[in-house]
Amino acid sequence: MRRNHTTIGRRLIAAPYLVWAAIFIVVPLFIMLYYALTDDNGVFSLANFATLGRYKNAFLVSILYALISTVITLVIAYPLAYIMTKMPISTQRFLLILVMLPMWTNFLIRTYSWISLLSNTGIINTLLSKIGIGPLKLINRPGTVILGMVYDYMPYMILPIYTVMSKIDRSLTQAAEDLGANRTHVLRKVVFPLSLPGVISGITMVFVPSISTFYISQKLGGNKTMLIGDVIEYLFNLGPDYYHVASVISMILTVMILVCLFVMNRFSGDDEGGAIL
Repeated sequence: MRRNHTTIGRRLIAAPYLVWAAIFIVVPLFIMLYYALTDDNGVFSLANFATLGRYKNAFLVSILYALISTVITLVIAYPLAYIMTKMPISTQRFLLILVMLPMWTNFLIRTYSWISLLSNTGIINTLLSKIGIGPLKLINRPGTVILGMVYDYMPYMILPIYTVMSKIDRSLTQAAEDLGANRTHVLRKVVFPLSLPGVISGITMVFVPSISTFYISQKLGGNKTMLIGDVIEYLFNLGPDYYHVASVISMILTVMILVCLFVMNRFSGDDEGGAIL
């Protein structure tokens, strides 16, 4: 009897989340599918898929930028997370606060801050001009878009890697050292394999928002950088006549993200901290 009460209680607790998911996740997905698979008259049609070829460059650029930003983020985050785990607990907590601090600031404000730093009259160019180097063309460039992605999504790479690393049994690394392994071998043969679930989770958490982002490219890349997220927003802003094409692109992007999540989840296996789905 008590178990039944517990089950009912859990369902009641989960009810608000289920309602929220149904309204803001499931319903929009069905609306997207409806527009993607119908024409202007509401009749089932696959003609909208014929327009995808026009936007293949946006797809390719989005994938390329997402891959580059994910690799850069991983290269920076992995050693940082490793160093954090070697520090005293009080220092680790302080560094975690520093890592999460940007996440407490509005995403738009963080992006606008880079405009203040990198614009022709920004802080960096002002300093460079005073020493006779600038001003340099730092904004409205592909590299600036990638910089914005790396900055905004860096915490999502650091946190899962640090979480998994901090749970690694230190007796394993000590045993490897006792058997004659140096620090490089310990890191390569012990730490990295055990931290792989965190790495895969971090890659997914950075790659997925990077491939679908649009605001960063608009503000830091100008009109020169058109990602797939920018295309979707642009088409929806044109009005109802373009909802079908925008929905098809959104559906393809959704499928790409789901495939990415599925593959990453297969690689991560059932290790602690590795499951994504």
